[in-house]
Amino acid sequence: MMRLNNDSMASLAARAAGEISVPAYRRASLEAGIVHLGLGAFHRAHQAVYTEHVLRAGDHRWGIVGVSLRRADTSQALAPQDNLYTVDVRDGATDSFQVIGALITSLVAPQSPAAVLEAMTDPHCHIVSLTITEKGYCRNPASGTLQFDHPDIAHDLVDAAAPRSAIGFVVRALAQRRAGGLRPFTVLSCDNLPSNGDTMRSLTLAFAREVDVALAGWIEREGAFPNTMVDRIVPFTTDADRLRVAAQLGADDAWPVMTEPFSQWVIEDRFAGPRPAWERAGATLVDDARPYEQAKLRMLNGAHSALAYLGSLIGYDTVDQAIAAPAMLNFVESMLRDEVEPSLSRPALASYRAELFTRFRNAALDHRLHQIATDGSQKLPQRWLESVRANLKSGAPTERLAFALAGWIVYLGGRDETGRAYKIADPLADTLHEAACATSHADASAAVQAVFAIESIFGQDLRAQPPFTAQVVRHLDAIRAQGVVKAMDACTD
Repeated sequence: MMRLNNDSMASLAARAAGEISVPAYRRASLEAGIVHLGLGAFHRAHQAVYTEHVLRAGDHRWGIVGVSLRRADTSQALAPQDNLYTVDVRDGATDSFQVIGALITSLVAPQSPAAVLEAMTDPHCHIVSLTITEKGYCRNPASGTLQFDHPDIAHDLVDAAAPRSAIGFVVRALAQRRAGGLRPFTVLSCDNLPSNGDTMRSLTLAFAREVDVALAGWIEREGAFPNTMVDRIVPFTTDADRLRVAAQLGADDAWPVMTEPFSQWVIEDRFAGPRPAWERAGATLVDDARPYEQAKLRMLNGAHSALAYLGSLIGYDTVDQAIAAPAMLNFVESMLRDEVEPSLSRPALASYRAELFTRFRNAALDHRLHQIATDGSQKLPQRWLESVRANLKSGAPTERLAFALAGWIVYLGGRDETGRAYKIADPLADTLHEAACATSHADASAAVQAVFAIESIFGQDLRAQPPFTAQVVRHLDAIRAQGVVKAMDACTD
């Protein structure tokens, strides 16, 4: 079977007879207007699709240079097919297929940091966007401050010519643009962080002040870091997915991406220079993205984490399996309605909640719970703990959030209720496992105290809330004694 690439696209389009959407524009005419750090599946199923719409509408200034900051696997898969790939949109009944041409180059930062910096300092580059996951920001999850002792940050402060971190690349490239008389690019964070643009701005300025106070002042005056909210479920691609896409295309695609029909992108319209007309592709441009971002983080992502930890303990593998269980559905819905929504200001929260459960039931996505469960130490401060803090302040209930935290502590033991073992994928995996398991199994209080003592996750305030920690201890005892479902039913009643 032929490989998906520029040469095969014409025959692919003819064979598909309209069933597969392919670029009709001349890809060689695209300018490299966007450099994207973190070339993973989410970017390719979300921001790149919005940009593809802009390119097909005739604005060819917005080709994407994709950068993998760690591994070469994505570039190795996509480069031989001229960086084309397929987006397979699944709704449980039918699939739709779109070949994306927006990605014009894929670079691997450790192999060629100079090439990455060259792309970021090109006069045609106006936007540097990021999907580097929470841990890629090298920040303390509890305080939000830059970890200057992080190995990548410490390296980048010494060796500016070959950065390792996204922040190191951004500051080095901005320094070179300033020295060359160019305006700064807009830094567009698309990660699941509270006020992600403000967060990236704060971290960038903290790093820049260590390098050059004048540079930091220039970035502060001239730069732009809009907040965004991104929302689309994108599971891992499997070999079965590749075979399915190849059968439809009549061509091999080494790394297609699977996703759902739903997609949302809310962007604050604050840019340092030109930008694509993403609103014509369905993006929402606003003055303040925070109400949307908080709702997405605490509702969709918060529910996902609850399903991931509690569902994995029961023995479920996917989101649709977990949400089909009446106990899980009842628990997650009441957690969102009674303990998450009261602190949010996004319009139409009840409708948004109902839409979430429809999305969770999409069995065609095969969204794996252990994928969602990764990096809990980086995710839970914004997904659960911000709701906890708001409720402790207002007097709203925290019972189900405390139960979810107790479930996470049990999950850290590395074995579900059927006896199946799994790996804890987290930057703090060893520390978390030791805290959750080093104490006597009967001593839930000691386990909770040990986990809550991890300041980078919980700060100093939550362990000083005896009523809340007592809730977590009580639920941890119940889960260990009765199992998740019986303990959950008692919690929800």
